[in-house]
Order: sequence, then structure tokens, then C-alpha cells
Amino acid sequence: MTEFKSFDLAQPILRAISEQGYTAVTPIQSKSIPILLQGHDLLGVAQTGTGKTAAFSLPLLHRLATSKRNIRRGHPHGLVLAPTRELACQIGDSVRAYGRHLNLRTSVVIGGHSMRKQVKTLSRGIHLLIATPGRLVDLMNQGHIELDQVEIFVLDEADRMLDMGFIHDVRRISAKLTSKPQTAMFSATMPKPVQKLADGLLENPKSIKYAPAGTIADKVKQKIFFLPREKKRDLLKKLLRDEQLQRVLIFTRTKHRADSLTKTLNQLGIETRALHGNKSQSYRQRSLNQFRKGEIRTLVATDIAARGIDVDDVTHVINFELPNEPDSYVHRIGRTARAGANGMALSFCDREELPYLQDIEKTIRQKIPVDADYQYYAGDEAQSDESQSNDSSRTRDGSRAKGASRRKSAGRSKNASRKGNAARTKHASDAKGGSRKKDASRKNNASRKNVASHSKSASRKNANSHARDDTRKNEGSQTTTPKSNASKANASKTNSSKANTKPSRSSKPVKFRRKKKSGSYKGGSGKHNQSAKGSTRRAA
Repeated sequence: MTEFKSFDLAQPILRAISEQGYTAVTPIQSKSIPILLQGHDLLGVAQTGTGKTAAFSLPLLHRLATSKRNIRRGHPHGLVLAPTRELACQIGDSVRAYGRHLNLRTSVVIGGHSMRKQVKTLSRGIHLLIATPGRLVDLMNQGHIELDQVEIFVLDEADRMLDMGFIHDVRRISAKLTSKPQTAMFSATMPKPVQKLADGLLENPKSIKYAPAGTIADKVKQKIFFLPREKKRDLLKKLLRDEQLQRVLIFTRTKHRADSLTKTLNQLGIETRALHGNKSQSYRQRSLNQFRKGEIRTLVATDIAARGIDVDDVTHVINFELPNEPDSYVHRIGRTARAGANGMALSFCDREELPYLQDIEKTIRQKIPVDADYQYYAGDEAQSDESQSNDSSRTRDGSRAKGASRRKSAGRSKNASRKGNAARTKHASDAKGGSRKKDASRKNNASRKNVASHSKSASRKNANSHARDDTRKNEGSQTTTPKSNASKANASKTNSSKANTKPSRSSKPVKFRRKKKSGSYKGGSGKHNQSAKGSTRRAA
């Protein structure tokens, strides 16, 4: 099937397709549309830019148009999940274009927009709901949406949802699908978690694989530039002077680099907008519309927009920084050469990004040609494949020789150090032995001297003590009589002193007045009483 007229689609849908100017059918569309029109579940593995949106939206619109069920408030009949806001908006625009002649209500609910307006739209009743997982879960938790009436369920970019952490929200949403709907799942890659999710959602699905992971469109020409990081901006300025770069999409790894690069290009007079997660949804959508209409020439974006930008006639994609994930490179350059047009993908690579380049070439299973027209390349990296292999072999041989010489020198140094340590230990042991012998002899001499000195001092003490005893005995025998005479004289002196100290009869004793209880002295005057009271107060 090469034309849409060959499909059994509703006439209003075919008329809208012809008005859009679509006549040829892509391979993924020719395989998917008949399967979905027959009511089977579908598991499709295909890259972006292959026409997946029309592959599932046309059968979806046909089923909703032929259904005779009435819509209810907050109960959609069709559901499409997308990982990013840009992709959800893109799907919504395509569905509205294909169903312009159908009496169907379609709504897009995503983050970054007013939830009140979205709730108001849902309250009127809708046929088809296109949403991101996070906002849909919020509306379900608040009771604004029920999924018990869903007839067809589409999950787009399932692997991207896994990367962004939405896989758990997808499981919560699928658990609310009470009636078993017809399900279609599309993914660029098929890791184990995505395959496990597909096994739980799909029932006897038909599998389609077109342009598996790492496949690059034939009309995309690739080039790589090897250069230092500080010269990337100079090369970008030089490339943008060429008028053939009419609509350019530039990718960076970080938001900060995207803002900085946008500021630099605007200062050069090149109208540029930045597109990343920190920008508001209204700004992102406005920037995309300006880029789509040709009002701005360049758009700087991060990988968040790599799968959500569907802009025709993108002439060049420039990877200012190589992505650290090889699949992101495929999705980046898939923004050009769409709808059968030609495109160019230019990538800048510095020394630190060489491992990323190796992973990318391994994933896409081809070598990216090196551009040698510019003098900004770094010498070793811009060589041909043969020179790279020769250089790598030389470096390996040189590294092996250096390693062997280092091992030999290390062994020699170890042996020399061991010998030197052994000699040092011997000298140290000999020195220690000699010092120990000297210490022992010194101790013996000291002990002998101490014994001799002790014996001499003891003999001297004994001789002195004997001499003192003899002298004391002699002195005691000579002084016995004088002591007795002296004692008698002293006794007489004491008796005489006692007699002299006796009071005479003529001396009168001093009489003291006794103090009364009131505090006054007997026979005293008022002045004495006052002085006594004052003295007692002072004492108190």
C-alpha cells in the first residue's frame, strides 16, 4: 500500500489527509494501520521521524468516529500518553489536523498549564485525551478523570518514559483501565523493563520492527569536527555565517550551556531562543512556533526536546556537545531530513568527548566522516582510521615498554633498598650489642664502687658512734656533784620568788560593778547607761 486511499478509513479523515498534502505512505504506516483497523494490539519498534504519529492517530480517529457511544463528563473514549510536553502538543496538533472534519472533542493535558482550564474542558466531555503521565495522575487523584470508558490506549515513546522515571505512573494509569481496551505501544528501543510492561499491557500483540535502534536515515549526512572545547564557539560562529544554514537546531548537554550559547548568538545579531526544562511551557511553545514559522533562525535545546520537536525543513542539526547516551544522538539528528527531505548533522568533539563518540559509532554501526576543511581540529583526533589504529598500536607498545622498564627499575630499586636495609640492620645490631656491653661494664663498675663506698661509710659511722659513747660516759661521771648543788640553789631561788609575789594586806582589791538585766550599772548615771546601750547596739 503506497497511498492512504487504499486504507479503509473514514472519508472525512481521507479528505483531511489530502488537504495536508500527504499522499505517500511510510513503511511503518503501511504495516501499522491495517493491524490497528482490525482491532489487534500492536507493539512497534521504530525510530522518531518515521511517521509513527499518523500510524496510530488515523486508526484511533477512525474508531472513535464510527463509535456510537455518547461521551460523559470526565470519561474519555481514547487515551494517548507521551513522555514530554512538546511531544504531547505535537500529537494534539496532528490529531486536530487529521480530524478537522470530524465531530470529535480532543483535549491535551500537560504540566505547566493552568489545571483549572483543563478541568473546565474535561467537564464538558471529550472523546480523545492526550496527556503526560504526571498531570494525568494528578487529575485522576482529584477525581476529574475516570478511565473506565477507554476503548483504545496508545503509549508512545515507552523507552523515553522509562528514562524519565514515568514507568511507575504508567503502571498506575494502566491499572485504572477497567475495560480491556485495544492497546498500541511504540518504542525506539526495547529494554527489559519496557518488554515487561508490554507483556502486562498487550494481549496477543502483533509486532512490527522498522528502523531498529541505531538506524540513521539515509538522507542525513554526518560530519565530525575535532577541536578543543574553547574553540567550539568560534567554529559555530564561522558555520552560521553560511546562508545555507537556514534553519538550525543546536543541542547541548546542560541547561546552563544552552542559555550561555543563546546569549552569545543573540549578541552576534543571530535571533536565537533556548528550549529546556527550566523554561515555562508558554515560553517553550512560543519559541517552537517562532522556529516553525521561520521567525527565528536558530534554536538551542537540550535532550528533553530531542523527541518532541517536529519541525519541517530543519536544514542542519549541530551537536555543540556530544550526548553521553548514544540513543540521544540518533534522536537529535532525526530532527532533520524529515518527510523525505535532505539534512546535515554536524558534531563538535573535544578530547573529553572521545569516549562518547566511540559509543555513538558503535551504536549506529558506522564511522562518522571527519571534516578536514577547517583548521580547528586537534591533531591526533583528526587523523584517518589507519593512522588512528597505528597510533593506538604505537601507544600500546610504548606503554608496554614503559611498563616493563618501570617494573625493572622498580625491581632494582626494591633489591637495592632491601640490601641497604639489611646492611643498616646489621650495623644497628652491632652498635646496639656494643652499647649493651659498655652499659653492662659501666653498671658493674658502678655497683662495685657503691659497695666499697657503703662499706667505708659504715665503718666510719661505727667508729664515730663508739667514740661518742666513750666521751659521754666520761663526762657523766665528772658532772654528777655540780648538778645536785645547782638544783638545790635553783629550788631556794624559786621559794624566795614565791614569797615575794604574795599580796600585801595594805593593797585593796579592785571591785567591779555587776551588770543588771536592764543593761545599766549599779549606781551609775544616765550617761553611763546610754553609753552602755550604745556599746551593746554597736556590738549587736
